Amino acid sequence: MKIFAYDQGLIGDELVQMRYEASLRPLTRAAYERMFPAPRQRWVDAMAHAEADVRAIRHPTLMVHGRDDKVIPLSTSLTLLDWIDDSQLHIFGRCGHWTQIEHAAAFSQLVANFLAADAATAA
Repeated sequence: MKIFAYDQGLIGDELVQMRYEASLRPLTRAAYERMFPAPRQRWVDAMAHAEADVRAIRHPTLMVHGRDDKVIPLSTSLTLLDWIDDSQLHIFGRCGHWTQIEHAAAFSQLVANFLAADAATAA
């Protein structure tokens, strides 16, 4: 759990217990197993896309990344920013993998603004 958050104060016994209990719920387990049936790595690998497919994305794309993310390197998002023509990347400092938790208000506002701008453009 500690690799997910920059602010280690977020990783308390209550959060660990809550996530553990959620992982034991039959519906949660079933959903996970449907998404990643054994052998699990095969399905993770299958979610990867060829560079040409990513470069072909023509829709406005918002990417959000924690600068201190230990799960997915920032360089991954920088590469996607380069590959997707109509994209933007917001990087939160002092933030790990959980941008939506560690910077909840700013994250929500950023997404709401992006969606509102996209809706206005589509109208």
